[in-house]
Amino acid sequence: MILPIYAYGQPVLRKKAEDIDQNYPELEDLLRNMFETMYDSNGIGLAAPQIGLPIRVFIVDGSDVDNVEPADFKQVFINPVIKEEFGKEWEFEEGCLSIPGVRANVKRKEELTIHYFDENWQEHTKTYDGMAARIIQHEYDHIEGILFTDRVSPLKRSMIKKRLENISKGYVDIDYKMKFPKR
Repeated sequence: MILPIYAYGQPVLRKKAEDIDQNYPELEDLLRNMFETMYDSNGIGLAAPQIGLPIRVFIVDGSDVDNVEPADFKQVFINPVIKEEFGKEWEFEEGCLSIPGVRANVKRKEELTIHYFDENWQEHTKTYDGMAARIIQHEYDHIEGILFTDRVSPLKRSMIKKRLENISKGYVDIDYKMKFPKR
């Protein structure tokens, strides 16, 4: 089932998400719906807060992204914790399904080590680099209540302020389902 993406301005996008346990109701259905929603929206990652759930779950699929290693990078992250970010910072233009039409350069470390559970509750600690690390960092920010626009320069933030306000009011042209803040 395709779920609506929560738009900029929705309070759930600013909350630090909470861990879940193996008894979380209908987790398999939730993950299937998240992948379906992400693909329908042409995304490469989706965090649970983006569909209104304040839980520490996100998915990624960078299989169609250039220069992503591993090439079949499709993963579920449950209760993830970034243990370390390291390497040089590098800048790259990012966007977000919750902030359609807004893109900006964001600096992030080139590598990270993350501890998480997969969809089968298998525990992992892995190191990722390059685009895979960037995709994970972006989605991880969502479960910490951080948006990529928080990581841009004050000048750039002031330049996109009106566009962000318009998104929160529902004044945006998109081709996927969104849920906007109540006014």
